[in-house]
Amino acid sequence: MVIALALSAMAAPTAATATATATDSAERRPPLDRPASTMTGTEIKAYNQGLDPVHPDFIKCRKIEEIGSLVKKARVCHTNDEWKQLWVQGNQDSRDTVDAYASKFSDCRHTGGC
Repeated sequence: MVIALALSAMAAPTAATATATATDSAERRPPLDRPASTMTGTEIKAYNQGLDPVHPDFIKCRKIEEIGSLVKKARVCHTNDEWKQLWVQGNQDSRDTVDAYASKFSDCRHTGGC
C-alpha cells in the first residue's frame, strides 16, 4: 500500500509537467505580421518577454557573414520553429544532392565507361 502511494506521488509531478508543457505549447503567439529580421532589437525583446528561450515562438537572431565582404554581416532573425524548419530543409537538400551525384560516382566497370 505504501509503495503504491509512493509510486503515485512520483507519477503526479510527471503528469503536472506534461500538463505544463501542453499549456506552454497551447499558448502560442499569433504569427508575425512581418519577417522577424525586419524588427528592431527593441521590438524583438518586447516580443520575447515572458517566453522561455526554447519556446517555439521565441525569436533568435544570428549574424551571417556576407560573401565578398571582410566585415559586412547580415542579421537574420527567425523563431525557433522557423530555425528548425530551415535546418531540416538544409539537411534534406544536402541528402538530395548527394543522392543525385552518387550514381555519377559509381564503379565504371558496371557501366562500361572505363
